[in-house]
Amino acid sequence: MVNKKKTIVLIATVIILIASYTWHQSTKRYGNDKESIIKVIKSVEGYEDKDIQLIQIKDFGELRYVGFLADRMPSYIQFRRNGKGNYEWKHLESNQNESFAMFSPSLPNFRKIMFVTNAQNEIAKMTVDINGETEVQTFPPKEPSVEWLDLPESDDDGYSYRNYRYYDEDGALIAEYE
Repeated sequence: MVNKKKTIVLIATVIILIASYTWHQSTKRYGNDKESIIKVIKSVEGYEDKDIQLIQIKDFGELRYVGFLADRMPSYIQFRRNGKGNYEWKHLESNQNESFAMFSPSLPNFRKIMFVTNAQNEIAKMTVDINGETEVQTFPPKEPSVEWLDLPESDDDGYSYRNYRYYDEDGALIAEYE
């Protein structure tokens, strides 16, 4: 009689665990398409009521980067593809009250900078010295965009950024930072 009760309790426990796991998996959100990416973003605390505008979805191997605007704030979200092929959310970042944002995902062997702009951006071109090399990046002014800059090779994967210069569409210098 005692063994029969233990067996019933064990079977009931296994069924509850399987049901809980299945329910959890069915409610998990992934960044597999535009609609699900927006749902993931809106599930993050502080983003629930924001107006989300996706600008670009770009995959680099197992990584997916999505440049977007959250109430016109330049932002990005990063996903990593899991073993089942679903994109799981890893990182989200926004630049408050700016029309232009530079994001530098810090991942080993990922040598790119992501720029996200909104419709208020007046920067058409920027130059920056990275490890002593002058890099140039252009942007479409006054429209949302995502642009990528390949970082130069580095012996130690370290980067120093100096001499930022921002220009408008007429080539006039807007701002300069050492």
